Amino acid sequence: MGCSTCATGKDGSPKGCKNNGTCGTDGCNKLTVFDWLSNMSLPNGVEPFNCVEIRFKNGRKHFFKNTENLTLSIGDVVATEASPGHDVGIVTLTGELVRVQMKKKKVKEDSEEVLKIYRKATQRDIDVWQEARDREDKMKVRAREIAIRLNLHMKISDIEFQGDASKATFYYTAEERVDFRQLIKEFAREFNTRIEMRQIGFRQEAARLGGIGSCGRELCCSTWLTDFRSVNTSAARYQQLSLNPQKLAGQCGKLKCCLNYELDTYLDALKAFPRTEEKLYTKKGTAVCQKIDIFQGFLWYAYEGDWMNWHKLTPEKANLVIKANKDKEPVASLEEYEVVVTADANANPDFNNVVGQDSLTRFDKPKTATKKRRKSTKRKKGKPSNNNNA
Repeated sequence: MGCSTCATGKDGSPKGCKNNGTCGTDGCNKLTVFDWLSNMSLPNGVEPFNCVEIRFKNGRKHFFKNTENLTLSIGDVVATEASPGHDVGIVTLTGELVRVQMKKKKVKEDSEEVLKIYRKATQRDIDVWQEARDREDKMKVRAREIAIRLNLHMKISDIEFQGDASKATFYYTAEERVDFRQLIKEFAREFNTRIEMRQIGFRQEAARLGGIGSCGRELCCSTWLTDFRSVNTSAARYQQLSLNPQKLAGQCGKLKCCLNYELDTYLDALKAFPRTEEKLYTKKGTAVCQKIDIFQGFLWYAYEGDWMNWHKLTPEKANLVIKANKDKEPVASLEEYEVVVTADANANPDFNNVVGQDSLTRFDKPKTATKKRRKSTKRKKGKPSNNNNA
């Protein structure tokens, strides 16, 4: 995501507004929260909330106490408490909305997790921070080479330096337990810094790295999605989707989180439909459900042995047949309940087939016909010449 004047440069920093990710609207950052209380003033006698939300690399956010009563606004670079040393981050949210976010994430104000802010970052702090971040890409390549040489079944996805460059956190993914004791020794000898290994899931890896989804937009997990709910294949079945792993899986290799977005709407619509496993018993034969259309509200049934002929029923008609079967009332055939579609010649269709109606050259200028100019021979008016010799 980015603000309206930003464009991403080679190093990932926005180059349009020249703020390097510290826009006043916080539009260049990931997991942005719009402060809709920023224009409202507090009532008299109410002290402002002394906690702020600070973002670090790739959407990692934490809450910190403003014990020094600093005047902070969104986009300020601050030095925060860390273990050991200090870290450097960007303020992403201030005011009463931070209280709401802490309550949402179940973080108490007096908790030990809420550390304090030391000061606003000086130019020296920012220079050290930028130099450390410039080393991360080269270190990631070298770290992967060492992990491959040690035959460790793990993937180092990202490296994050602490603000004072005293510690480097290596984020990795692995399907099995990894013994990286020798790896840490070689990392400490190679990079000459304090090493911390942190295992993350595949969804968290995709959220940190980011990317473009099959819908053409940025990944939800890297822009606004903060909680990762479990996604089952039953969500695809309820939505009548093909159980194709290549289409249902996201960049993390797991089922797409967007399968849960419309699931509740489909479940509410399916309450009016009978179960597809329910058979309809008639005197003509036993009918089995072949297809349902949730949007139009129809079901198609076919008799056993006559699979080519489908009968179109509404959910209300199908429930009537099921109720009659439970009451042991004989039903002659499905033709009595079938929806008869009558074509009305005067009715306008809901849609038109526009394929082939528009030409690709309809905006081209028509070629003007070149008219051949006829050369007219002008004859001079005068006396006719006499070729006869006197």
